[in-house]
Amino acid sequence: MSILNNWDQWKNFLGDQLDDAQDQGMSGKVINKMAHHVGDYLANHVDPKNEQQRVLSDLWSVASEEEQEAIASVMVKLVENNSTK
Repeated sequence: MSILNNWDQWKNFLGDQLDDAQDQGMSGKVINKMAHHVGDYLANHVDPKNEQQRVLSDLWSVASEEEQEAIASVMVKLVENNSTK
């Protein structure tokens, strides 16, 4: 099963990546910028695999650049405590 198929596994995966970035000393600003790039990539190249991802994809598709940055920042906050490490 792909991590994209399960929302909780996806959040845990993102939480692990966030922990790694923070452990390497990345600033919150850099992490949020990278989250925005990931959001762009997913929106353009990955078909949502569950309802939660579909909602995020739909929101992303109608959001301005500034709103996308806000969505990315909120996703970072959402997964901050979802690390499996």
